[in-house]
Amino acid sequence: MKLYIAGPDLFRPDALQWAENVRALCRLEGHEALIPLDGMQATAADIYRNNLRLIGEADVVLANLNPFRGSEPDSGTCVEIGYALALGKPVIGYVETLAPMRERLRAAGAGADGCYRDSGGWAVENFGLPLNLMLSVPVQLEQGGLDAALKALTRRLAG
Repeated sequence: MKLYIAGPDLFRPDALQWAENVRALCRLEGHEALIPLDGMQATAADIYRNNLRLIGEADVVLANLNPFRGSEPDSGTCVEIGYALALGKPVIGYVETLAPMRERLRAAGAGADGCYRDSGGWAVENFGLPLNLMLSVPVQLEQGGLDAALKALTRRLAG
């Protein structure tokens, strides 16, 4: 299968080595990794179009949904997931913890209005989900790294 690998990992200082490791890991499982670094795009618009093309070619999207530059997943990854879901592609996301969002954000107990609040006073969803419901409901979430997502894909294919 062709697997689009979504996530902020391409911003790592060792992104090229990371990409080679991901390709090797996917090959070991009998899959081909499609990585946003694939191609020689020079402009933001070209990168955007190339990533959408790669998602279109993929059978499945595996997405790193760990917090990036804050307490939420990478916004670009979220767009890629939305696009994949609109195309009817399965998405398997991986996170370090599946703890409910209110625990992860250390939300104060429910106030008089029944809402949990983060340190800034913003309401925190109380559905017991690890991420916003718009990700937690349609995406198969796995605890761990890319290897956990690949194992989940193997189970899904066997299943």
